[in-house]
Amino acid sequence: MEPRFEESPGQRPVASPADGPRRRRRARRGSTGATIDRVAAAAGVSRATVSRVMNGSPTVAPELAARVRAAAEALRYRPNAVARSLALGRTGTVSLIVPDLADPMLQDVLRGLSQAAAVRGYRLLVAESNEDAEQESILAVEARRHSDGLVLASSRMPEPALRALAAQLSPLVLLNRELPDLDVPSLSVDYAAGVRLIVSHLLALGHRHLAYLAGPPASASHLERVAALRAAAGTHGFRLTELACGATFEDGHGAAAAVIGTGASAVVAYNDMVACGALSALLARGVAVPGDVSVTGFDDIPFARYTTPPLTTVSIPKNELGRQAWDRLWALLNGEPSGHGVPFQPRLLVR
Repeated sequence: MEPRFEESPGQRPVASPADGPRRRRRARRGSTGATIDRVAAAAGVSRATVSRVMNGSPTVAPELAARVRAAAEALRYRPNAVARSLALGRTGTVSLIVPDLADPMLQDVLRGLSQAAAVRGYRLLVAESNEDAEQESILAVEARRHSDGLVLASSRMPEPALRALAAQLSPLVLLNRELPDLDVPSLSVDYAAGVRLIVSHLLALGHRHLAYLAGPPASASHLERVAALRAAAGTHGFRLTELACGATFEDGHGAAAAVIGTGASAVVAYNDMVACGALSALLARGVAVPGDVSVTGFDDIPFARYTTPPLTTVSIPKNELGRQAWDRLWALLNGEPSGHGVPFQPRLLVR
């Protein structure tokens, strides 16, 4: 069944011919009863200037905009949200599509994006694709129809499919995914650099056989991680065993027996959730961590520091990713340059 985005339930009144003028009069008033005309008179500007300032237009001179805001504040004027949306042709909503809402890393991204959008009076519509690329494409198109812009986080869509949809989804911002040679702003983490930090740390501890608990096959960040691991194995001459796993605590927990079977002395997990699952199962089987096997994660989710033992991981600026995604989407919504793609550098946290 295709997803539906519905308005709040409630019976709508039947319009009468007189409704039109009444609605227009209400639209000219703010939520406190003060009118746009009174604000314009108090600020000594035109109604159009007040409208542009209230709608966040960057075309008004700063001193005029400040004067209008001061007058609006003094009169306790608040623009009518419905009228503002009609005037701008906007919904006041943006959408975020994620592969897994249970992922704490994506929750932090969501929080950063939501808080930044709220400053501009925007609300956030969130949907989960459940790691399903086909469902993600359906959700993305449907969400874009009901919002002014879209952020795709860790998209699982194959590149040809994502390229084909990009124009239809515009304005679009990508997180943890890039489309080379396409004019779509993207924000990503240098996952290869993070892997190199982990490998250097483990090699310095004397490990020469690493087991990688692989992420979802369609994940671009997984592909970057495994490529970096293979390159490092070729350069430094350690043994690398790759184990199919996933992205959840349960996936990591279920991979513990396979880890033990490899004889590896260290685990490089796709993310912290996988690492925590593996850590729990290894300890339950009597395997000492880090005495027998070292375990490392990726992302630095909030409770990584509270595991037993605390988890060595790679930290990425999750909230900042969300805030930066909003900044770029806001620029696109206002016809401004969105800026270049930014690859964030991770930090190793040894615990």
